[in-house]
Amino acid sequence: MARHQQNTNLFDKTLSNLVGAWKNISFGGRHTDGLQLSPYLHDQECDALLEHIRDCLSGRGGEVSARLRAAELGETYLKFNDEGRRKFLMLLTEEFSSDDEAIASAAQELLLAKNTDERQRTQSRLRDLLQPPQVLLLTQFNALPQGTQFLVDMRADIVRYRPSCPRLAPLDNELKRQLSSWFDIGFLDLRRITWDAPAALLEKLIHYEAVHQVSDWGDLKNRLSDDRRCFAFFHPRMPKEPLIFVWVALMPEMPETISEVLERPDEPIDPEDAKAAVFYSISNTQVGLQGVSLGNFLIKRVVDKLSKALPNLETFGTLSPISGFRDYLVQHLPVDSGVALSEPEYRKLKELAPEESPPELIASGRWLDNEELRDVAAEPMQRFVAHYLTQEHRTGKTAVINSVAHFHLSNGARLARINWLSDLSENGLRQSYGLMVNYIYKREEIELNHEQYVENGVVNSDPAVTALLTPR
Repeated sequence: MARHQQNTNLFDKTLSNLVGAWKNISFGGRHTDGLQLSPYLHDQECDALLEHIRDCLSGRGGEVSARLRAAELGETYLKFNDEGRRKFLMLLTEEFSSDDEAIASAAQELLLAKNTDERQRTQSRLRDLLQPPQVLLLTQFNALPQGTQFLVDMRADIVRYRPSCPRLAPLDNELKRQLSSWFDIGFLDLRRITWDAPAALLEKLIHYEAVHQVSDWGDLKNRLSDDRRCFAFFHPRMPKEPLIFVWVALMPEMPETISEVLERPDEPIDPEDAKAAVFYSISNTQVGLQGVSLGNFLIKRVVDKLSKALPNLETFGTLSPISGFRDYLVQHLPVDSGVALSEPEYRKLKELAPEESPPELIASGRWLDNEELRDVAAEPMQRFVAHYLTQEHRTGKTAVINSVAHFHLSNGARLARINWLSDLSENGLRQSYGLMVNYIYKREEIELNHEQYVENGVVNSDPAVTALLTPR
């Protein structure tokens, strides 16, 4: 199924489920037919919308009426097109943010307070003023059936709109803050997903897989077999929606190529005999939870779970892509900015391809189709990867520039091995010329690795990786 068609189908299902959950909310015989606004939210309709939002926030008619109005408002938002949703979110940002003048006045009163009682009263009022009115509306949405999913989807809209609507930043930050609280790790449930799971859930694994595309249902069944595992975090308010999931392969040892993981072996290993647990793909499913920390805890929880279930496991690690490496090399190698070919490497490449500039030849990946050139390229390419993952940090920060490396290093992993021509799929070649890396999680060194990386930008690596940094 085409990815665009999958996106459309999932959106239609979400819209149908939410509207169905709210349309017949009834209290005392009343029900909502929704606000009668156009999908575009024309300018002349904004006053009616603002009045409805103010009614939601005022609590007029009691909690039941407020919930009914929130359901009307949510149903209306779902029926807006992109233009209508942008206008709605801009109204929410501009009309229902904090009152800066009132906050400044209360802060001044706090500084001038003469006694404890006056200071405490002013502090209380200042706390109330610092919470913008829009937060109450978000809380009302969250209380509706499937309201948490609605807010996650609303933030996904904001994330899409922000590049062209930077004024949405305050609302985005506020909603992200609320979601971070509601999706605290203590509220999440870690579950193993098996082939016996509902078809709708399995379909979501296919749709959301972001690293190694699931080719068909047979491929999915292979990834959920006894020597393969899938774990996901779920939220009690979104019990049918995996928030983030990780694929795990149980193997005799750490693999060097992705084909060892994805291709079904003739004789699958008994999980009780496996020595290595290989995390080979992690996918976030909710754009609306961007920036909300989930993955930082997933691998550690899965390591704990597998350690207890399979005490024979000795190694926990990843077979990870190097997304962005090819773009990095195209930008840096031809201009020789810290990434360079040694003289012998340069000379050998020139001998084999005299009409080509060796740096441009390497950066272009044209060596992939020539066996002799591949042999010459192997050592410098692995050295460039080692440099990229350990030496290239974001400006003014300790974090490395590669997001996957940053994820694992900040979780306390160690960079263990660079694998040559490990992923020859179209995506693997496009991202990193087919190279992949292993990160190892050793429980006794996770905390130290984490502290050294986060505080000082130290990338703990195996000696074999460190040795690659010096040309031979």
